[in-house]
Amino acid sequence: MTAARRLHLGAFMRPVSIHTGAWRYPGAWADANFSFPRLKTLIQRLEAAKFDAFFMADHLALLNMPIEALRRSHTVTSFDPLTLLPALAAVTERIGLIATASTTYNDAYHVARKFASLDHISNGRAGWNLVTTANPDAALNFGHDAHMAHGERYKRAREFYDAVTGLWDSFADDAFIRDQETGIFWDPARMHVLDHKGPELSVRGPLNVARPVQGWPVIVQAGASDAGRQIAAETAEMVFAAGGRLEDAQAYYADVKGRAARYGRDPDRIKILPGALVIVGDTVEEARAKHRHLDSLVHLESAIGSLSVALGVDARQFELDAPLPEIPETEGGKSGRERAITMARRENLTVRELAQRLGGYGGLAMVGTPATIADEMERWLDGRGCDGFNVMFPFVPAGLEEFCDRVVPELQRRGLFRTEYEGTTLREHLGLERPANRFFPA
Repeated sequence: MTAARRLHLGAFMRPVSIHTGAWRYPGAWADANFSFPRLKTLIQRLEAAKFDAFFMADHLALLNMPIEALRRSHTVTSFDPLTLLPALAAVTERIGLIATASTTYNDAYHVARKFASLDHISNGRAGWNLVTTANPDAALNFGHDAHMAHGERYKRAREFYDAVTGLWDSFADDAFIRDQETGIFWDPARMHVLDHKGPELSVRGPLNVARPVQGWPVIVQAGASDAGRQIAAETAEMVFAAGGRLEDAQAYYADVKGRAARYGRDPDRIKILPGALVIVGDTVEEARAKHRHLDSLVHLESAIGSLSVALGVDARQFELDAPLPEIPETEGGKSGRERAITMARRENLTVRELAQRLGGYGGLAMVGTPATIADEMERWLDGRGCDGFNVMFPFVPAGLEEFCDRVVPELQRRGLFRTEYEGTTLREHLGLERPANRFFPA
């Protein structure tokens, strides 16, 4: 196994666990989503295990599910990522810090400024997860009566990317002279005014923050629809892919990297990391028993709520023990809807069975011993189904600690994962080049 094919590991924190039953598991920190001391402990443990990044999702509204389901959600309250991550930067040194920020319900200048600031504060560890926002209820929090159409959201996102990265290039790397003798702090000839005027955005610039340490924070994208794959191929440096079957992941991997190559991009400079829920036991059966117990903590109300979110329609109207009916198109997320429908049709699941599956976590799960989990991760890596994983922990702190203490050493023993950080920036962790300044080429 060459160094080029070692695994990259992100810790997908939402902000702690994606599983609906996580907060109810025996010994779990039920308050971890909204506790800075807990989050500080978790990220320092991940850094000690040499994770590439701490990846924090975000929501711009309460989850769009009925209140009887929402009352059971442990993610109903969490910190704003771009408030939390600078604080976590101050208590860590190497681990990357990735935050979600919507292109639909933000201004490009705000996003550019905040991520440039995070990159400086962290000394080059920032990443921006570019999303278009699937939850239609978010529109109501930003002065809109209805959610922007799916295709229009992606058009805006593509232009948004151009504006943000253009703003990051406002200053040449050597613009800030800081000459105390002459009194010249910076060179105006090394500043570019973007003056972007497009169909969606008008942004004059320049950004009032020096060029980020990494040139640009790492660009992350998580769409699985055709439009999502396209913007990933054009812009992303890390892709948070959906888990599932290896053959589906291989097809996705080949598709996105093939599209990127057609745009003149080096496919090896795009790291594809599927999400994977990992549950560790001394034996495979012990790990499966943990999984069964975790799933048993998901209440049916919560499961139906999760199904409603995935489908973009109120699933309470469906007959629970009948097959999933035809689902109309909505302007919510396309990829989550398609995954749920495909799962139901492929496995002949009833609405109740599908809801219970999604109510916990319906994607890729690796459940077993450190050795069997490492076997599976190696199979995915060698099979070109991924470049690593965004690991999801079933509960914290124990689920996270078990992965760090038992699976990471097994991966290291096999030469599949680093034993020390070789660099200091997120780009260096991922093997990504520092982008040239488009306005001030070297």
